[in-house]
Amino acid sequence: MDYDLCKQFSELRKYYPDELGTSSEHDFHQNGNIKDYCPNGVTGNKCETEPDKIKAGCLWLFEQLFLKSGKNINTVEYIIIWLSYKLNQKTYNEINNLNDFYNKCIKDNTHYINCKQGSQDCSTSLKDNTGYNNYKEIIDKRKKLLNINIENMSKFYDAFKPLCNMYTEFNANNTHNKKSLENASQFVKKYNELNDPNNTKDEDYFQVLSKLSNDYNNLKTYCDSNSVDCIDIPSLTQTKTEEIGVGDFELSSEVTSSSSSITNKLIPVLSI
Repeated sequence: MDYDLCKQFSELRKYYPDELGTSSEHDFHQNGNIKDYCPNGVTGNKCETEPDKIKAGCLWLFEQLFLKSGKNINTVEYIIIWLSYKLNQKTYNEINNLNDFYNKCIKDNTHYINCKQGSQDCSTSLKDNTGYNNYKEIIDKRKKLLNINIENMSKFYDAFKPLCNMYTEFNANNTHNKKSLENASQFVKKYNELNDPNNTKDEDYFQVLSKLSNDYNNLKTYCDSNSVDCIDIPSLTQTKTEEIGVGDFELSSEVTSSSSSITNKLIPVLSI
């Protein structure tokens, strides 16, 4: 996680707010070339429905993060968190889980299997940036995430959003940002709610949770490199969870150059 990544999600919210029925600052279709991902039938390249906007917003994030920014493919987890949040806001026909969305909106979608930027082929650029030929290949690499219950996955957004806000709000000119402390408190509260073995025994769920905690922990490094005072930001401690079948795995970070390894079935818990 880093400033550039979080800025893209913040930018999308200006055109497509998180809350249903909320007026946006700008016309949805004026967000770069997002209208290229809208239906081109009777609507004339306009997204008139919520499902259309969700599908276009998802593709726009893939374009910004992988084609234009060349982010690590593990960044796809953040897109899936956003997607789950949007899909969980209301019931959509024939989409009851993330695998339904994959089968109906990704698997055979030309935008996912053929990298196009406008009318230009962009597969070479995407390959150079990520090592993958198209967005579907990136998703398939992390396809296990689609097995997470969509309601559970959507809850991560309430932790992801304040954490991302901290990355965008911290800057060298404001060494004691009160708003960032508020976001840290929000993250702490939500993280502790999510970090409960009674919620689920899904290993993939806790991998996503640990990735968020890893990003939070790396915020200290981010602060140091940007001359930001993080002394009042709550620290991470580690406690053993119950035996929930969480194996060893590695998490990559956009902040540090090396991966952090979470082992011994430890799930970080935040303490204030």
